[in-house]
Amino acid sequence: MGELRGTHVPVLLERCLELLAPALGRTGRTVHVDATLGLAGHAEAVLEAHPDTVLIGLDRDTEALAHARVRLARFGDRIHLEHAVYDELPEVLDRLGYPAIDGVLFDLGVSSLQLDAPDRGFAYAQDAPLDMRMDQTRGVTAEEVVNTYSHPDLARVLRVYGEEKFAGRIASAIIRERERAPITSSARLAELVRESIPAPARRTGGHPAKRTFQALRIEVNRELAALETALPAALDKLTVGGRMVVLSYHSLEDRLTKHALADRVRSKGPVDLPVELPGSGPTFRLLSRGAELPGEAEVAANPRAASVRLRAAERLDPEAARQGRTDRERYRRRVKAMHQPGTGSPGSGTDPRSAPGDGNGTDEEGEGT
Repeated sequence: MGELRGTHVPVLLERCLELLAPALGRTGRTVHVDATLGLAGHAEAVLEAHPDTVLIGLDRDTEALAHARVRLARFGDRIHLEHAVYDELPEVLDRLGYPAIDGVLFDLGVSSLQLDAPDRGFAYAQDAPLDMRMDQTRGVTAEEVVNTYSHPDLARVLRVYGEEKFAGRIASAIIRERERAPITSSARLAELVRESIPAPARRTGGHPAKRTFQALRIEVNRELAALETALPAALDKLTVGGRMVVLSYHSLEDRLTKHALADRVRSKGPVDLPVELPGSGPTFRLLSRGAELPGEAEVAANPRAASVRLRAAERLDPEAARQGRTDRERYRRRVKAMHQPGTGSPGSGTDPRSAPGDGNGTDEEGEGT
């Protein structure tokens, strides 16, 4: 392992610590998973804040793992660092002997190390071989994708993963270029993309190649497929009171996160029943309304935080949650009965403002920012 390349500033660090604290600060040993360890900025802060917490850190990037291992060495047997993708979390937990966890953090997207290392090929602003693999020990490279995929497949990747409206034109330019010679340079690919996009469209939205490079990176690393599997698996492993925090950096990641959480915070029982059926109620509550955005000070200090979207949720005690909703429904029936003819004036009886709140969250409520 050589010198650390690039700089690393953990995104929304204080907010992540604040959200995880109630789960990790409980009495006794707690277990936290950093599913995207990177250079371990978030992980180090968690371990410092919670002396009884054990960390399980996952990363597919062997270079990042090596740096993280040095950074976290002082925590001794409180750390388990694993070369794995986050959708392998259940297998990792089984192997380490942890049936459940108390906290989990996903800091998605490209790490500072990957962006700042020119030879990794992630940055369109630097000329480098077209690699883009987060795990350089396996998988296809971006060079293989651009030089072997058919026009329909290339256009699909750019359109779906990059949300690129000029996907067809860019795919055609790539096909024409590779017929003359293989495309091996990130700078050449960025130039091709720029030439393929009409001049008026190039004047807004940042670098013209931004969406293409994002799409290729997602395809090479199977990021969305892995995330779609990993989020439900992580939620299933959380203890009651356990919390998950997800930092997303583009709409596709955030949409998957939103859907995964929405599935857990809504009742699955018939809407016309007066009480919640056992096993049909929400199993999680959201900890904020919608996605939280970074503040101006955060973005000024760390421009890479500009696109982040934070979502978080906490596992509920299903029996307590069901009882709370049953009590609330009984109260609503009493209030309704007070307003029926022959039951006395609306002013008599229970004060509606004293309704018991279950605090067990839906997609409409949370702890706030």
